[in-house]
Amino acid sequence: SCFRLFPLREHGMNLRAKPLTSQEIQAFKRSKEVMERFVRAYELMLRFYGIMLVNKETGELKRAENWADRFENLNRFSHNNLRITRILKCLGEMGYEHYQVHLVKFFLTETLVKGTLPNVKKSALDYFLFTVRSKGKRRELVHYAWQHFKPQEDFVWGPKEKLQKYR
Repeated sequence: SCFRLFPLREHGMNLRAKPLTSQEIQAFKRSKEVMERFVRAYELMLRFYGIMLVNKETGELKRAENWADRFENLNRFSHNNLRITRILKCLGEMGYEHYQVHLVKFFLTETLVKGTLPNVKKSALDYFLFTVRSKGKRRELVHYAWQHFKPQEDFVWGPKEKLQKYR
C-alpha cells in the first residue's frame, strides 16, 4: 500500500500505520539501499500515474507512453489526490525536495497549461503546492500557477501585489 511505501511523521487515513519518528527517518537516509528502494517505489507510483522519472539526479519528469490512459484514471478517482499529497510530503521528509518541485510543477502544467487533469487542479493548488518545503521554490511554483491560472483575478493562492512584482 501507499502508506508502507511512503511513510510520514503524521497519521494518515490508515489508523494502523504508525507515524515515523525523526530517528527512523535519519536511519533511512543513512541507508543507501533504503534510499534506492524509496526511489524505485517513487518510480513505480509515477508509472501508475502515467509519469516517467527522466533523471534520478534532478527529478525531471515527463509523460509516460501510457499517459492518456493513466490520466483518465487520475481524473476519475479523487483518492489518488490524497496519495499524491502523501507521496509529496514523504519526498520532503526523505530529503527529495527537488523531486517535490518537479512533481508539483508537472501537475500544475498538466492542470493549468495543458488542461489534461481538470479534476486534479484543485488538489494541485490547495495541497500539492504547499507540500514543497523550500519557501523559495514554493514561491516560484505559486507564481508559475498564477501566471497560468484563468481567470487570473480569481487566483487565491498568493497575494496579488507580491505575485505581480515577483522576479
